[in-house]
Amino acid sequence: MNAQSQAQTLVGKTALITGVAGNIGHATAKELSARGARIIGVDHPAANAAAIEHSFAANSSFALIRADVSQEAEVKAYVDVAREISPTIDIFFNNAGIEGPQASIPDYPTAAFNNIFDVNVLGVFLGLKYVLPVMQGQKSGAIINTSSIAGLVGAANMSGYIMSKHAVLGLSRTAALEAAPFGVRVNSVHPGFIESRMLTDIIHRLGAPDTSAFSSTVPLQRLGSVDEIAKAVAFLASDESSYMTGHAMVLDGGLTVG
Repeated sequence: MNAQSQAQTLVGKTALITGVAGNIGHATAKELSARGARIIGVDHPAANAAAIEHSFAANSSFALIRADVSQEAEVKAYVDVAREISPTIDIFFNNAGIEGPQASIPDYPTAAFNNIFDVNVLGVFLGLKYVLPVMQGQKSGAIINTSSIAGLVGAANMSGYIMSKHAVLGLSRTAALEAAPFGVRVNSVHPGFIESRMLTDIIHRLGAPDTSAFSSTVPLQRLGSVDEIAKAVAFLASDESSYMTGHAMVLDGGLTVG
């Protein structure tokens, strides 16, 4: 696909993105917008949204909704507001998530485990609960849930995050089967080591001096970029992936191949 045709792939579509102020959410909002989509972003009231607001300051079709994805009333409300802004929700990037602390299971704080569940699992579930009926009524739509390679493998001292991302994969596959009769597709993306705030925090917690210890373990010998994740989401959101549903798209430079 050439650049001109690629830029037209999402014209006339509305994309609802949670965690829009985060690195991947922000990059994806810009990518989908560049391809013609209207962007309705959602992020926590406490999130710093200055960067995303600056990016879209001149874009009158961008809207930011403040909501806690772990609270059912607030999820219902952000979907209701999105429907007031746009008659359709064509794309739902169910992306909001947190990483939580690193500790062995005996030492893992139960409150932190519950918090990760509330955001990463319940938040994804509630998004599906309220967006799926909209798309089913339209008889069309593409949902992309953000999981991780942590949803495919285990990792010591990250039980909360690992649990949550495995759960997202299960929710995605279940939703894909339920939504298929309505012409709605549901897929998941599974990023590996991506240059982002989240990876930087993990590196600091591990006491590593830089990212080299991570990039050297990747067969492609580098970290991924948020733009690479955004382009994958754009593909799954577009008609170019019209026969894909229930798919787990892994973007990890080959890390989980062996």
